[in-house]
Amino acid sequence: MRPGKHLALTGIAITGALALSGCGGSGSGSGSGSSAAELSVAASYMPQPVSADMAAGFLTITNKGGTKDELTSVSSDSAGEITMHETNGGAMEEVDSFEVPAHGQLVFKSGGNHLMFEKLKRRPEQGDTITVKLKFAESGPLTVEMPVKSATYNPSTGH
Repeated sequence: MRPGKHLALTGIAITGALALSGCGGSGSGSGSGSSAAELSVAASYMPQPVSADMAAGFLTITNKGGTKDELTSVSSDSAGEITMHETNGGAMEEVDSFEVPAHGQLVFKSGGNHLMFEKLKRRPEQGDTITVKLKFAESGPLTVEMPVKSATYNPSTGH
């Protein structure tokens, strides 16, 4: 009966080790061994611009991973340049990057952080879709399809 007990205990030990290895980095600490950033994008949209050469863009980047990342640039074939801006106390300021916190979100919304599409190649119309490429310091790039909504679109009302 002893060999059977040994096999059962070995199986429990292996199962426990596998369970623990799946939890690597989910606790607090110095960050070593933590899981990589897991980025996804939702709620992207561009209000139909009133200007023929400039537009704003909004989206939410979610990071379900245990490591922060950084949005370093945004590009699109629809615009000559896309810059990133933050709004502090009503003043808009261009920034080079935005942190995407571990287990958190980076939100671009009207009146806050936003993307500025400059030197538009053509004026986007409601119903169009703009393809945007997001580049990060650590993670691979993400391609986002950004729908063009009405100029008065408000995501909290859905209109």
